[in-house]
Amino acid sequence: MYTGLLHLHSFLRWLALILIIAAFIRSLTGWLNKSEYSPLDNKLSLFSLISAHVQLIIGFILYFVSPIVRAGLADIGGAMKEPVLRFWTIEHISVMIFAIVLITLGRSLSKRAANDANKHKKIVLYFGLGLLLILIRIPWPFMQIGEGRGWF
Repeated sequence: MYTGLLHLHSFLRWLALILIIAAFIRSLTGWLNKSEYSPLDNKLSLFSLISAHVQLIIGFILYFVSPIVRAGLADIGGAMKEPVLRFWTIEHISVMIFAIVLITLGRSLSKRAANDANKHKKIVLYFGLGLLLILIRIPWPFMQIGEGRGWF
């Protein structure tokens, strides 16, 4: 179960990243060009939000079944001194939760915005910050934390 969920979580990150980046770029160009916040923009932000929440749910399940996290939680003081344990026990999950909260806020605030420019602006700001946080806390294969995990 753990390995299958880990592969699913790793694979679905690409879908979430693509959707979040697409929503961010469309809103950035829409904001700069002062264009209409179209139904496509609305759907793109919705699907981005859904994909981020699906990732969060899978991540929560992984968090509680992961042998690495269990080791970190068994000795939290020791985990804080070990970069790999600290990353998986505290850093990855807390930053991802915060990033998804930002994306959720961006979607919610954009729906309530009075005009199209403000809708685009909310998506750019909140999705952009959320995307940045996600990108810096994904365990990329070129990082020590993600070494040996692969791109998928």
